[in-house]
This record gives sequence, structure tokens and C-alpha cells, in this order.
Amino acid sequence: MQKSKQYKAVIFDWDGTLMNSEARIVDSIQTAARECGLPVLPYDESKQIIGLSLENAILGLYPNLDQSKVVAMSEAYTQCFLEESNIEMVPFDGAEALLLNLKQQGVKLAIATGKSRKGLTAVLAETGFGIYFDMTRTPVESASKPDPLMLSQILQEFNLTADQAVMIGDTSFDMEMAQNINMDRVALSHGVHQAEVLNEYEPVATLDSLNELNMWLMNHI
Repeated sequence: MQKSKQYKAVIFDWDGTLMNSEARIVDSIQTAARECGLPVLPYDESKQIIGLSLENAILGLYPNLDQSKVVAMSEAYTQCFLEESNIEMVPFDGAEALLLNLKQQGVKLAIATGKSRKGLTAVLAETGFGIYFDMTRTPVESASKPDPLMLSQILQEFNLTADQAVMIGDTSFDMEMAQNINMDRVALSHGVHQAEVLNEYEPVATLDSLNELNMWLMNHI
């Protein structure tokens, strides 16, 4: 990619990209499994599905569950994540400075996340970050990653083409979603999946922090 390429929109994943929520997600998954009488999977195995819709994530970990058990697990997870978990969840260092900087540059900002709409609404209110985004998409009104429907919906709303936007994420699901629509993608190694996994999807950059991302984006917007 030529360094001079200029993007008109930046699309972010949420968990593991802007928000350091991995530990709270895994805690909620393990708690829900325990409450539903399912085997509690190890931390590293449990975290691999972060980024998928909740139903797809549960089935990724427990592929033989019937629908009633998936619903029960989903409800237990949501209850724990939103109301019961005492695991701290904070934005990664530099998150708000990055969003403010991009907003001041007049770039369109969006979220494409595997979170539920209820979960995203709650965390955007809690952090105050909702003011920075022109549009957000969850699997509730779209499709789970790596299906690119969320990105297509965002592009349609912004009246942009795929080459005018860039996807920022920390999982293979983010990278594959963008790849499926021929959108440039930047991988962040501070989240769920390791850099060598992310690099298989040919991101235009692989960076270690939001502060590095801020500097990189200033040359590409």
C-alpha cells in the first residue's frame, strides 16, 4: 500500500481494540458455563472466540449445545458481564486521545463489534465514547464476523467505497471480515490474537498500541 493513501472513514472493533475487556469477557464466559453446568474451559481457549456474536462464540466453545442451552448461557453471560463481574474493564491507553484526534480531523468514525446492542450501548455510555462515533453496528442488526455485512452497512450509510475506509481490529475475525470486502485493515497486537495470526490476513500495518495507531493514521487520513 502506498503511504499517501487517504481514508475518509475509520472503523473500529471494540473489545480488545479500544477496550481492554478480555479478562472480564473470559470471566463472564467461565461463570456462565459454571452456572449452566458446562465444563469451564481454560482462559486461553475461552478468549479465542472474543469478537464473534455471543451465540456464535458460545457455539464455538460448546459446539454440541442445543438452542435452549445456548439461550441460557447467553443470559447468564450477559448478566455476569453487565452486572456481576468485578473484573476491571478500561479503555486501552490513548483511546480517547485517538478518537478525539480523528474527530477533529473530520474523519467518519464507526464501530463494528461482536457485542450485543445492549452491551455496546451500556459501555459507550459508561465510557462517554459514544459522542465520537457517527455509526455503530452489532450482530443484532447485522451479521456476526467474519461476515462483512456490518462493514457494508457502514459504507452504505457513509456513502463510501471499501477503499475509502480502514478497519482496525485485534482478532482474525476483524481481519477476515475486512478482507472479505477488500477493505484495508490494521492489526493491533495488544488484544486477543497474536501478531503472527493477524498477519496471515495481510493487514496494511501491524501495530502494538493505540498511540502507534494514532501516529500511523495521521499519515493516512
